[in-house]
Amino acid sequence: MKTEVDVFSMAEKIRETKPLVHHMTNWVTIYDCANITRAIGALPVMAHAPEEVEEMVGISSALVLNIGTLTPELIETMKIAGKAANKKGIPIVLDAVGVGATSLRTKSALELLEEISISVVKGNRGEIGTLSGAKAEVRGVEAGKVEGSLQEITMKLAREKDCVAAMTGKEDFVARPDGKGFVVKNGHEKMGSIVGTGCMSASVIGSFCAVEKDYAKAAAAGLSYFEIAGELAARESKGPGTYKQAFYDEIYNLDKATVDRMQKVEEFTV
Repeated sequence: MKTEVDVFSMAEKIRETKPLVHHMTNWVTIYDCANITRAIGALPVMAHAPEEVEEMVGISSALVLNIGTLTPELIETMKIAGKAANKKGIPIVLDAVGVGATSLRTKSALELLEEISISVVKGNRGEIGTLSGAKAEVRGVEAGKVEGSLQEITMKLAREKDCVAAMTGKEDFVARPDGKGFVVKNGHEKMGSIVGTGCMSASVIGSFCAVEKDYAKAAAAGLSYFEIAGELAARESKGPGTYKQAFYDEIYNLDKATVDRMQKVEEFTV
């Protein structure tokens, strides 16, 4: 069932208001996350020191937590930032990078979900499957096999953790705790040819959540917008290098006519 999610109106609001998005992200993709946030019109800041995260949250419109290069000390600092964000009432996006690959990652993500109120938890099928208790395979940060319906697994996590759950893949599933959600069918296989697209998508979701209080709609719209750029970039790129360059240009130049024509967001109910 198609939906009336207006992807471009949210993107336009980002460009107009330029929300500050505070990232505590991983060192492999921090540059990419900053660039993609800026390319869509938001303002990125990367602050990890425990001495300043509360203050930085205080001037931000959203917080993105990415556990890609976690340490126990960083997780504790994320909790400080998360509690400050909860107190202020701004959205928190948790990117569960590599959950299921090691016990530290899985334990840390579950602690964050338990100790702070997460608005959106995002991951691939292996990561979301692990957090929901499904039998899932994760190889480093890449998803392997997952047993069960991906849609139902995503919904189970949303209900159990009382947050929006977003599972990315060939199709993206975005679920609310109330049993309703969205399927996003945009994207291109070349997006998997470069490192960082998963982390960048969390930055985009965080930027969309900064301007839209319905976080499920924001997550679905952000993923669609991001993946439309991925489709367009694939048309002329010759390999990973030119693809990444084209990706930034395409997302920066997206217009209403293109987004309205290409967005593929549908509703579902479990």
